[in-house]
Amino acid sequence: MRSGDRIGGDIKRAEMELIAAKSAAVKPAGLTVPQYSALLALSEHPGAPAAELARLCLVTPQTMTTILQNLVALGLVERTPHQWQRNVLENRLTEAGQAKFREADQGAVAVEQKLADAFTDEERVQLRALLQRCSEVLGSSYRTSG
Repeated sequence: MRSGDRIGGDIKRAEMELIAAKSAAVKPAGLTVPQYSALLALSEHPGAPAAELARLCLVTPQTMTTILQNLVALGLVERTPHQWQRNVLENRLTEAGQAKFREADQGAVAVEQKLADAFTDEERVQLRALLQRCSEVLGSSYRTSG
């Protein structure tokens, strides 16, 4: 198969362009894309432990621990022991974290909207279905080959 015929390169190129655009969009708020993703996940799932945030953000637990440590150091996230499971830390946005998230989210939403506007409603549905199929094919081959 010639390199120009490999769909993986197209998917990777689109992903890299999306990350670059989002990086530029959240940089004025002083955040990286992984930090923004963690704040987004926490805005939707207050109190989520690090392991759950890692799953939501599609990163390793070790990476999420580093992201959370940096967000705590910036005063954007607070970590407190779970009420019943003391070895589990709940993570929540601080007031500063909520404000920083809202600031960064405006830029990130603009990137997503620009991308969505490049497609008709029908094309967006089709694109998402095709990407889901890619995930299913790759996920099932990965799970069965390991």
